[in-house]
Amino acid sequence: MIASRLVGIGFSLLVAAAKAMSSETGTSFSEPQGLCASANRAVQPESPRRRLQRLVAVPGCDPSRVNDLLLLRPAAAEGPGGCGSCNRHVVFFHGDIQNFQEEMAVQPEGAQWLSWSLEQVALTLGRRFPKQHIWVVRASRMYLHKFSCYHNFVESNLFGAPEHSAYSQDFGAFRHLRALLSHGMERADLPHPLLPHRGADSIPSGFSLTLVGFSKGCVVLNQMVYELAGARADPQLSDFVERVSDMYWLDGGHPGGTETWVTHKQALKELAASGVAIHAHVTPYEVCDPMRAWVGRDHSHFIKTLEEFGACPKQKLHFEEETPSIANHFRVIQEF
Repeated sequence: MIASRLVGIGFSLLVAAAKAMSSETGTSFSEPQGLCASANRAVQPESPRRRLQRLVAVPGCDPSRVNDLLLLRPAAAEGPGGCGSCNRHVVFFHGDIQNFQEEMAVQPEGAQWLSWSLEQVALTLGRRFPKQHIWVVRASRMYLHKFSCYHNFVESNLFGAPEHSAYSQDFGAFRHLRALLSHGMERADLPHPLLPHRGADSIPSGFSLTLVGFSKGCVVLNQMVYELAGARADPQLSDFVERVSDMYWLDGGHPGGTETWVTHKQALKELAASGVAIHAHVTPYEVCDPMRAWVGRDHSHFIKTLEEFGACPKQKLHFEEETPSIANHFRVIQEF
């Protein structure tokens, strides 16, 4: 098993290296021709990997704050399932360990979880949301090649534990995300992009946004909840915020000792009133760990408070009858 894994990793590295060379300029990934050539290639369905595009060092609202993005375009408009020109978007924020495939492959802790690389997650989300553009935002810092830190979205320490704050016109998660998507769409040459200037006339027709946070990535969604009242009141940002249709929390967790889930009453009242569809999917790995009992308490408080304010969050505890494990923690990405 170990030998075969090493061979597979070596092959993945060769493919990934070729992909990385083209992705620096914003081009799409391509598989080596010898692996997929066939006499009737022209009539074969488009490989999902051919719709993957890596965008390196995309700037946000501040040119010094950059993130790498991975874009999976929906299948071209061919037949009833095609949606190549749709303007619906899913944005995913990953957890610890997860990274681009070639970087995970050379890290001892990452190599065993290659099936949850950013590329594989994008493909998984593409099956879950087949008619939407999938954007995977790579954390701007991976401390010790393991701990993801989203300090471009929320003030965080080296290990990625956040310090949440209210909305600011100078810095924040919504403002950074809007600029990232605008610059990313321009770099990817998407039709009908989100325009750089803010306001109602900068939002393309049919634009909608689904936000998905997994594990550590949920700190970005939490920060957005804290910013929601101020962002909705800002005329330069309100139209963008109003296009958020769904928010998915997938087994949220971070190394801080509190606020793994939002428990601030006023912030949750604003979320409940926003009309955003709220989804919370958890596993025993996070919410049933006796060594981190606050995570389960925070999750329960999050759900209960939203319900008290009239929201109807959809929630599910996955793998309830199985032993808590990091494998099942990752599997929630497939099962939600």
